[in-house]
Amino acid sequence: MKHTLIIAEAGVNHNGSLDLAKKLVDAAYKSGADIVKFQTAKLHSLVTKTAPAAEYQKENLSKELSQAEMLKKLLLPFDDFRELSWYCKKVGIQFLSTPFDLESIDFLEEIGCSFWKIPSGEITNLPYLERLARTEKPILMSTGMCTLEEVKAAVDLLKQNHAGEITLLHCTTQYPVPYAEVNLNAMQTLQKEFGGNVGYSDHTKGIEVPIAAVAMGAAVIEKHFTLDRKMEGPDHKASLEPEELAAMVRAIRNIELAIGNKEKKPSESEKKNIAVARKSIIAARDIKKGEMLTEKNLTTKRPGNGISPMRWYEILGTRASRDFHEDEMIEV
Repeated sequence: MKHTLIIAEAGVNHNGSLDLAKKLVDAAYKSGADIVKFQTAKLHSLVTKTAPAAEYQKENLSKELSQAEMLKKLLLPFDDFRELSWYCKKVGIQFLSTPFDLESIDFLEEIGCSFWKIPSGEITNLPYLERLARTEKPILMSTGMCTLEEVKAAVDLLKQNHAGEITLLHCTTQYPVPYAEVNLNAMQTLQKEFGGNVGYSDHTKGIEVPIAAVAMGAAVIEKHFTLDRKMEGPDHKASLEPEELAAMVRAIRNIELAIGNKEKKPSESEKKNIAVARKSIIAARDIKKGEMLTEKNLTTKRPGNGISPMRWYEILGTRASRDFHEDEMIEV
């Protein structure tokens, strides 16, 4: 059976609090997600002092701040990530964090991250991609805001520097994403162009789109979640709350069961219904032995454990092998 890797993206929805981050770990574990993911960065390496916040970030904050001012309140120190990595092991869910700079890559490598998640914004950052690739670990890479040519350039660079297995995630970098801009078919384009596994990093409201992505072949689903959408912060409003995250995970697991294989044959549970639902060739009235079988004295009715109506023309024109009562199955 297919098993979709489900990443519960906590991101910066801890609002800079280690205690809230641990509560997010607990919620991700209870939801049934495979991985809980955070974001690791050094502010001085991530943005300039004057870099503006994105429009969606401005809309979700109570006052207008620069990116640096906003992130200063949201980023956790490295020591907190050591604690979170340990806490995830204690709880029983895999820890992952996306690095946003070279120093953070080295730190996460030190604490033992087993693979990398590249965010869409870093896909054109050559020194960053080189550093990740040279660890030779598997990579998940979001492709939001990218042309196919930009994805190819990044993939080629990663491969040239001996990256491990690369899984591309289709993504639309907007929070939340209008349904008309999701374009799930682009995920299948990535699979066709680059081969290997593909997945989907979702920023829509609700849980319908990631479920559809699994039905279309996604091997990985990433979805933002929060403890409470009413909390102050840039990503809370476009995130699932814990009960919704759990519902998404359950739905995806059900879809995995439903996908099955490509063989078309009766399932075990439906075999017992074949005779009940199908029909047999039946005597439409009493028929005497030796009488010609015609469309006037034959019909088709349930159950289907007699002669199949697909043999209709084979039976017409033959003689009755014995007397048949009305509604009795014809025998030859």
